[in-house]
Amino acid sequence: MTLLLTLDDGSIQRKLAEAVELARAAVLEDAGAEQVGAHVGVDREDAVSASHLFEATVTGYRGWRWSVTVALAGEEEPVTISEVVLIPGPDARVAPAWVPWERRVQAGDLGVGDIFPVEKDDPRLAPAYLASDDPAVDEVAKETGLGRVHVLSRYGRLDAAARWHDGEFGPRSDMARSAPDVCGGCGFFVSLAGSLSAAFGACTNDISPADGHVVDVAYGCGAHSEIEVEVTSSVPVAELVYDDSLIDFESAPEAPVEAEPAESTETEAEFAEATVVDESEAPVVEVPETAEVQPEVEPEVAETETPEAQPETESASEH
Repeated sequence: MTLLLTLDDGSIQRKLAEAVELARAAVLEDAGAEQVGAHVGVDREDAVSASHLFEATVTGYRGWRWSVTVALAGEEEPVTISEVVLIPGPDARVAPAWVPWERRVQAGDLGVGDIFPVEKDDPRLAPAYLASDDPAVDEVAKETGLGRVHVLSRYGRLDAAARWHDGEFGPRSDMARSAPDVCGGCGFFVSLAGSLSAAFGACTNDISPADGHVVDVAYGCGAHSEIEVEVTSSVPVAELVYDDSLIDFESAPEAPVEAEPAESTETEAEFAEATVVDESEAPVVEVPETAEVQPEVEPEVAETETPEAQPETESASEH
């Protein structure tokens, strides 16, 4: 083998690549002519072997290929068949990548009666006899003298904090972005103990969608304890309102109708006829009888002034 790798000038790979019919005969013997298609190419495996690829026409295996591996033991030796297998091509539909069963379970998959043990070296947990790095936990352990087998490690707390912060009850949720205030100042917010108390707590408002859940201090909803809403009527209401039901109404007595003189009636009729006249004839309309009454006042004024003027004349004659 060392001699072949040292002295190979490419002749071995040429022989392997030219063994197309040998590879086809091998796959036809194994699968049948109706399941073998055209030759697709050659993939080099190592210095003395290569794989010929043929399209597979097997029902249910669209995009798969037949792979026939050929090998050469020496320059003077014939090319031999190593294996014939069916492999997926680049366009084949295959199963997803293998995932261990303990990593397949996601949040919310655990149902009633299901048991899901943790891994032996779960980084989220730490032995209870070690310092938990949480003052609240250490203080309680010292006071009681008892402890749990495992407690939450620093990694476990950081992992939970990141998950809660980015979750449904974190500051980036739709509810929090539209809330008038945050949970940190709400009276229904109960802080957690220990190192998580600065960032998380539990909601105790039954109206809130986060009731009974761990919420971020920057989360918020419309049921905040300090929100005040001015309640007003959508219909405008006057400030002063009279209750008409308490007011007594009395009908006023009718005034007696006085008969108008015939002259005024005739005058009104004449005035009405004058108003109906065309606008072009308006300047020639005569004024009603009211204009003839005015000269009668002037003689009275003259008679009043005459007696006053007579004494002045007499006094002048005496002098």
